[in-house]
Amino acid sequence: MPADSPTNDQAIEALRVRRAELSESMSALEHALAAPAPGRRDAWAERVHVALVELVSDFREHIAIAEGPNGLYRGVLSSTPRLSDAVARLTRDHAEINDLIDQLLTRVGAAPVNNDAVDGVRDLGTALLVRLIQSRQRSADLIYEAYQSDIGGEA
Repeated sequence: MPADSPTNDQAIEALRVRRAELSESMSALEHALAAPAPGRRDAWAERVHVALVELVSDFREHIAIAEGPNGLYRGVLSSTPRLSDAVARLTRDHAEINDLIDQLLTRVGAAPVNNDAVDGVRDLGTALLVRLIQSRQRSADLIYEAYQSDIGGEA
């Protein structure tokens, strides 16, 4: 590992911190989606947009820590090559989650004009949250298998 690369412990700790922040962003998005929209669609859409932008930032930082040139996945692959399929799956998950985020940003940016549009944003937002939860679970399993380190299941 190059001298400027973080140690596994540092990378795991960075991932643990990012995971907690991502959990908070996911919770904020869930609350924004669940807020009442009738008679206040513009305010509702703005609240969802703000929560989503925060989630995007936290998720992209998570990807940088996990997949970056000196990322945690590189360490997993070099120390535990048998986990390459799990790393590949998480990398695909991240790409699919990014696609869902882009779709949701587009829908929210269009300012829902009726209840069907609000329901569509909520459905897509819920699908995004489910994918994030599943990816977080797989990530925790991967890190535990590679390093016997529990990165936590923050609520």
